[in-house]
Amino acid sequence: MSSSSDIIAGGGAADSPANESKSGFDANRIGEVKSWLVSQFDAAGKDVPDFEYTPRSISYLHNIATVSQAKTQAAAIVANDFRQKAAEYRSQAARIREILENVGLAQESLPSNVVASAQVLSNVADLLNIRDTELSSFLVAMGDVSLRKTGVEEKRAKVQKESKALLDYTRKAIARLTYLKRTLAQLEDDVAPCEAQIENWKTNLTIMQSKERQYLQQYSNYKAMLSRVGYTPEISHGVLVEMAEHRKELERTTKPILDTLRSYQDLPPDKALAALAIEDKKRQYAAAEKYFEDVLQSALATTD
Repeated sequence: MSSSSDIIAGGGAADSPANESKSGFDANRIGEVKSWLVSQFDAAGKDVPDFEYTPRSISYLHNIATVSQAKTQAAAIVANDFRQKAAEYRSQAARIREILENVGLAQESLPSNVVASAQVLSNVADLLNIRDTELSSFLVAMGDVSLRKTGVEEKRAKVQKESKALLDYTRKAIARLTYLKRTLAQLEDDVAPCEAQIENWKTNLTIMQSKERQYLQQYSNYKAMLSRVGYTPEISHGVLVEMAEHRKELERTTKPILDTLRSYQDLPPDKALAALAIEDKKRQYAAAEKYFEDVLQSALATTD
């Protein structure tokens, strides 16, 4: 255990004036703390326990001692004031009793009902917190009580209104909570089917993605194939249909010529006439081909 002299003498720089002042200050604090502890434990009939005096413990104990001493002084002042007031009240009571006895109004000589009424009057005065029993004081006190009663009733009405509103809010909150619980239970029941549906959708999505890649590859292959065969966007379905219609028209136009040529096969061979007929048919066939090319070029130009 370290004593106060050890704490005061502690430190290697105790020769300086600042350290001497600090050491003296600590010594004063330690002395005050020790004297306060001795007084407190002596009042309780016990000895002061041994403990280590450190700067931190001395600081805490000094603060506690300061507060305790201040409160003790304040309590002593209040107690002395109460004792002085009690002595004054006893003196006044004795003087009033002497006056009442001189006029024949001592408590022992009064009827019991008068004493009871006076006691009731005194109790009412104490209840109303008035210093005398004058009628005006009672009226003022009763007016004050009435005002306070009115204020309390107003506050009570306000609190009841607020309580009713809170009760309504609570009922609504309970109803909403019940609805939310029911909804939560329903959602929890729907979790398993929804998860199964989601897994099904994931499977279908995987299949769709595979099909998409397959179709994209087929589209790329078809596009390359069309590019190899010379397909261009100008050769559309409408152009092909129009060309087919012109082909049918040409076939219809050339059919009589072919029939005529076939009929010539049944005639006796005449080389000169046959050569002339063949030349005439060649010219007609060349004219038909030229007409077909003109129609095709016209259709392609119109598409552009």
